[in-house]
Amino acid sequence: MKRLEKKHPLAIRWLHWINFPLLFLMIWSGLLIYWANAVYGIKIGSYELFHFFPAWFYDALGIPFRLADGLQLHFFLMWFFIINGVLYVLYTIFSGEWRALLPVPGSFKRALQVTLYDFKLSKYHPPQGKYNDAQRIAYTSAILMGIGSTLTGLAIYKPTQLAWLTTIFGGYEWARWAHFWLTVLFVLFFVVHVAQVVKAGWNNFRSMITGFEMTTADKVKIEKELPKTMTPAEKGAI
Repeated sequence: MKRLEKKHPLAIRWLHWINFPLLFLMIWSGLLIYWANAVYGIKIGSYELFHFFPAWFYDALGIPFRLADGLQLHFFLMWFFIINGVLYVLYTIFSGEWRALLPVPGSFKRALQVTLYDFKLSKYHPPQGKYNDAQRIAYTSAILMGIGSTLTGLAIYKPTQLAWLTTIFGGYEWARWAHFWLTVLFVLFFVVHVAQVVKAGWNNFRSMITGFEMTTADKVKIEKELPKTMTPAEKGAI
């Protein structure tokens, strides 16, 4: 028998969907800025395998000569990105949602098992609560990346006024380097996240819109019995 089960609180859904366009526009405006000093690439020794980014990439997206646009948009949106991120972290802390997000003992082992299962390299599907262990690690990493992007961004935004912060990251160049690669990781996270949402299907996507997920009686029974086989730390995370 199928039944509707509440999955995502209203605050989590709102903050999630607000963050989606904010992050997209932050990355877009960051590209407009990066064009003016595109120095990074993937190298083996002195040989460059790939340069971020080829000229055709900028031309196709209409990026060249838009440095001023990028700076204005990036510095305007960053405050909304920071506020939204702070509200999300505070909500997860005070609501107790952090228990479902943070990795627990055994998460990395089970995350590997989840990955093998997703790629059909294993038939074993590890038990999970609200999120599987791969999701726990990914979502926690995304929060840490957001904090890192904010701090490195401030360090290169105000390198004189926030000299102490810039110094912590090893100077302006290293802060910019870290900021760039954190952005690359965000893009990779976004691609994998969307792919997983498509793979999970409409029911999972709908739960982030309405807050409810369609479940079966068997799944509810399994989730209720699951904590019996888990450690105290894992039980608190369900």
